[in-house]
Amino acid sequence: MNDRQDPPFTYPPLNRLKPVCENLWIVDGPIIRFGMPWPKLPFPTRMTIVRSGKRDLFIHSPTPPTQELRREIEAIGEPRWIVAPNRIHHAWIGEWMKAFPQSEAYLAPGIEAQRGKPVDFPFHRLDRDGGCPQGGWPWDSWMDTLPIESRYMTEVIFFHRPTATLIVADLIENFEPKRLRNPVMRLLTRLGGVRDPHGSMPRDMRLTFAGRRAQLRAAIDKMIAWNPERIILAHGRWYDHDGAAELRRAFRWLDE
Repeated sequence: MNDRQDPPFTYPPLNRLKPVCENLWIVDGPIIRFGMPWPKLPFPTRMTIVRSGKRDLFIHSPTPPTQELRREIEAIGEPRWIVAPNRIHHAWIGEWMKAFPQSEAYLAPGIEAQRGKPVDFPFHRLDRDGGCPQGGWPWDSWMDTLPIESRYMTEVIFFHRPTATLIVADLIENFEPKRLRNPVMRLLTRLGGVRDPHGSMPRDMRLTFAGRRAQLRAAIDKMIAWNPERIILAHGRWYDHDGAAELRRAFRWLDE
């Protein structure tokens, strides 16, 4: 990982709360580098925060808990659930657990394999069967949870019903050309089908659904039926309106 900041590629101000709508915020974080041993390519990061009741916070795909950000977080509530939605989006969750030890961690399958070592804090497994001893999820009364399984990883999608907001990590990526100085990234985002305004599931990720396209189609249809107004994603420009239409567009390839 590399937290070097590249302002044209990221979404400043970084590490600051940005209101989206009532009880929902995003935090744009630093660049990480991810990929094969070489080259490792830069990705901007984004966290989503949802508040339930007066103070309970749901933290999705956490970015670094800087001191200033922690103060802002504490002003709006208390982190209760800290979520790594797939095996890739776990980099700073341990730091959050140290900063907010009263919270509970929920980790998608595969994170220990991705880390190459055991997780060193208590956690619930975030998968299709549910990780809570009492059954279901503690946020079921106000948010839907949808695991989507491929041959490589499970990504867990969330739909915040009060604001009609769909929250994803890598299901859709949408890189803006004007922010891409790296010629390799310009080429790869075009070839990968993840360049704004035509963001979609990366083509290499699509391959991991070989033999599972019917299950993915059913999951996308379910998300469209939720009729999301907006889609917040972790990498690139997120969609602030017409969310259901963007889902139909982004997954047209499933019908080809």
